[in-house]
Amino acid sequence: GLCAAREPGLSYQELKDLKKANVLHIDVRERWEIDRFGKIPESINIPLSELMEALQMDPTDFKQQYNQKMPSKSDPVIFSCLAGTRSKQALGFAMSLGFS
Repeated sequence: GLCAAREPGLSYQELKDLKKANVLHIDVRERWEIDRFGKIPESINIPLSELMEALQMDPTDFKQQYNQKMPSKSDPVIFSCLAGTRSKQALGFAMSLGFS
């Protein structure tokens, strides 16, 4: 399951529907996990260990590093991982930085 602030445990179909609405999907798994288990289409990979730094980057640096526009603090963002533990941590990190 995937985790979101308003609705923990999104189904795959709910995720697909949200992604049609230009929601940024950040996969917080480690790079070796992406290599081994595959990338989720249209997601960007920012390992949990890099997330706090990434969310505080200069937008130009973020775009260069992750090939994606940096989210604003009010943009909808979904975090995912393998089992849900790291995505919940990622949500906590983002909220502590002022993301809604």
